[in-house]
Amino acid sequence: MTERTLAIIKPDAVARRLTGTIIQRIEEAQFQIRAMRRVELTRKQAEGFYAVHRERPFFASLTSFMSSGPAIVMVLESADAIKKWRMLMGATDPAKADAGTLRKEFAESIERNATHGSDAPDTAAYEIGYFFPGIDLV
Repeated sequence: MTERTLAIIKPDAVARRLTGTIIQRIEEAQFQIRAMRRVELTRKQAEGFYAVHRERPFFASLTSFMSSGPAIVMVLESADAIKKWRMLMGATDPAKADAGTLRKEFAESIERNATHGSDAPDTAAYEIGYFFPGIDLV
């Protein structure tokens, strides 16, 4: 089943000039990039995006990190895009990520882990709408 997911190249990876390398890996994995833009989130925007985690102990550091510099947001499309993107990213904790995954290769820590991806279809719909409101993705 063809589906869409949101992908983010986080500020740590952008700062380390890994954007092109990560996009190349996305294309090699046969994703279609349906939308892409560079964003610099304010703290308030980061808090809105990660509102589901508001009660978690890492919320303040996460939103501070995500508003610390530019990030690249993308809509990826492929068969089973959510599962496929999460497999390419690897585990949130890079120490537990499989060899060859983006996080194993590029993450610095659990928080500074280079990429983000939606975890379910309803989450993907919300996250895509958050960054690409009113855009017809063809």
